[in-house]
Amino acid sequence: MEQELRTQVSTWLTQLGVESSADAMATGVLAFACLLVAFLVYFVVKRLVVSTMNLVIQRSKVRWDDIFMHNGVLEKLAIIVPALLLNISLPLVLTNHELLASMTDRLLDVVIVILVVRAIFSVLDSGNEIANHNQLSRRLPIKSFVQLCKLFLFFVALIVSVSILSEQSPIYFLSGLGVATGLVMLVFKDTILGFVAGIQLAANRMVSPGDWIQMDKYGADGAVEEVSLTTVKVQNWDKTITMIPAYALVSDAFKNWRGMSESGGRRIKRAVNIDVDSIGFLTEEQLARLGKINLLKEYLARKKGEISEHNAKVEDGEMPVNTRHLTNIGTFRAYLLQYMQKHPKVHQEMTLLVRQLAPTTEGLPIEIYIFTNDTRWAFYEDIQADIFDHIYAILPQFNLRAFQAPSGADIRSLKSE
Repeated sequence: MEQELRTQVSTWLTQLGVESSADAMATGVLAFACLLVAFLVYFVVKRLVVSTMNLVIQRSKVRWDDIFMHNGVLEKLAIIVPALLLNISLPLVLTNHELLASMTDRLLDVVIVILVVRAIFSVLDSGNEIANHNQLSRRLPIKSFVQLCKLFLFFVALIVSVSILSEQSPIYFLSGLGVATGLVMLVFKDTILGFVAGIQLAANRMVSPGDWIQMDKYGADGAVEEVSLTTVKVQNWDKTITMIPAYALVSDAFKNWRGMSESGGRRIKRAVNIDVDSIGFLTEEQLARLGKINLLKEYLARKKGEISEHNAKVEDGEMPVNTRHLTNIGTFRAYLLQYMQKHPKVHQEMTLLVRQLAPTTEGLPIEIYIFTNDTRWAFYEDIQADIFDHIYAILPQFNLRAFQAPSGADIRSLKSE
């Protein structure tokens, strides 16, 4: 059929007065016709099929198809159609020119490989954006897998293209890579280390976008913005950017606050140092005053009963050392425990302690060990500040004082006295 078409074109050209190069001109005319048909096919596919599908996508309510349209997936697939058409038709047209036909066939094969890989890259990018939109990248480092697939496809496309151009089997080039492995590992040592570490980070979910990580060695303290195969991008809380090599996260220690965020509670572990000189037994007058505090009514009533029952059995009960008494520091701890259990911002299903630590030269530490039910940084700081504002303000009600080292003003006042 192709030969008949060529003969008809040659005859037509001869009738027009072109005799010396009618065959070559016929080949050129047929090649131009193939290009024209390919262009018309591309125009029809893009203007009719792709445009129609884009209109449907714009009117749909789902989000993922908009991402595919934004990345031009359909347009990149559409251009493969005329390339396939040319790959079939042009070598047939150039049958009488074997060298040109062979070169054209090989070049078109390489172009099709490139176009196919380009379309797959666009699909992978769209999948990565969809994962980011659906927060899937918080659980799995999708971008690392996408980059891994892209890298694999790049090498496959490169080997296939070279094998097409040289008319050699791809296995021939794969065997040649083994010889150059040592040199490749020497030159690209850091890249290979980062590549392997990136796979480990992805497989073990050590770091995901959105995680708060802290790595003092690299000055990183902020949210992970991007996890690639070779680097991890961190935006610090001061808005600076730190790029950490992926292999550093595997070989060195770092802190990931993801567990805190996912648990729904953030820890407060902070102590108030009480002046030891202010600790003592509560008098009846003080007990009567503290008994008006709602959070202590049940506690004081229970403790008074227990102490009265115990003291009734003790001989020489007039001596304070022989009997039990309530202390201001113990009552203060009981108040704080009730206060934390009733606080609306304290997570009641996590560890909740008000404990006394070993005394130091700075007094007796009363430590608050609780978790807030809001993990957001600003809100967490507000909750913590409000709790300790209340603690310091309530100390005088228990006749307690917070320890504070003497300042210059204290020393000057003593001298003046």
